[in-house]
Amino acid sequence: MRVELGKHLRILERRKTVEIWHDRMIAPGEDWMNKIDKELEGADIIVLLVSADFLNSDYAYGKEMKRALERHQAGEARVIPIIVRAAAWKLTPLWKLQALPEDAHPITQWSHPDKAWEEVTLGINQVAQELRPYLPPEVPSA
Repeated sequence: MRVELGKHLRILERRKTVEIWHDRMIAPGEDWMNKIDKELEGADIIVLLVSADFLNSDYAYGKEMKRALERHQAGEARVIPIIVRAAAWKLTPLWKLQALPEDAHPITQWSHPDKAWEEVTLGINQVAQELRPYLPPEVPSA
């Protein structure tokens, strides 16, 4: 799902609306925990790909999500949950955040997943425009 998201967000990256980073970009031999912490602290928008696997991961759920939500609460970053697969995410602190795509319907359950990814892309673009209004608004908001 991360790869699919990357394909859809590439248009925003080309427009310099977002800079994409994920943990698969950590180089061999690099201190992965410090690198993740550094990127998490510097991010304006933090996208969480929510699935049972995400909720099962002690590191993703217990450390990364916790810190992301702290930064969100402090107004330092915006956390956007992307519901990729059905999971009991409404039993987590994420329940109070507006999730994507529409109605937090899991992407894997859409009859046309590309439409779901389009909504995700437009939603992230909208947040980027809100956080940095000087960006050229060439793409309509979701």
